[in-house]
Amino acid sequence: MPHRFALRVYYEDTDLAGIVYYANYLKFIERARSEWLRDLGVDQAAMKAEGGQVFAVRRVEADYLRPARFDDLLTVTTDLAEARPARVILSQSVLRGTETLFAARVTIACLDAQGRPTRLPPDLAAALHRAPPGGRETGSTDRPRADM
Repeated sequence: MPHRFALRVYYEDTDLAGIVYYANYLKFIERARSEWLRDLGVDQAAMKAEGGQVFAVRRVEADYLRPARFDDLLTVTTDLAEARPARVILSQSVLRGTETLFAARVTIACLDAQGRPTRLPPDLAAALHRAPPGGRETGSTDRPRADM
């Protein structure tokens, strides 16, 4: 079962017509990926401080299917599609209820302090091979979180 992250569309997320600006979907799925990693027990700040490793988006394939609008309550799902030694491929979707508004396949690369590809930290590789925290829902439906 995919990880779930709840969010509400705020005025700042929309254009003059009250429709979510297309680039904001990328922000929504970024937040959901960060929460997915956090729920897997990955501390990205510690990962960078201790080993100099960071994640970078290498590729995004995105389909914009339906518009989200001001004040919509959305759910972003994140599902592991594939884990390789130095990268992770995720399937992510933005839903309003059961209706899929946006779908993406995202490739995340693990980089060392010099920006070169490097193997995933052993703790993360092990966490990816365990069952993901399916069904957990994080996020806020009333106000933005301080750590976003």
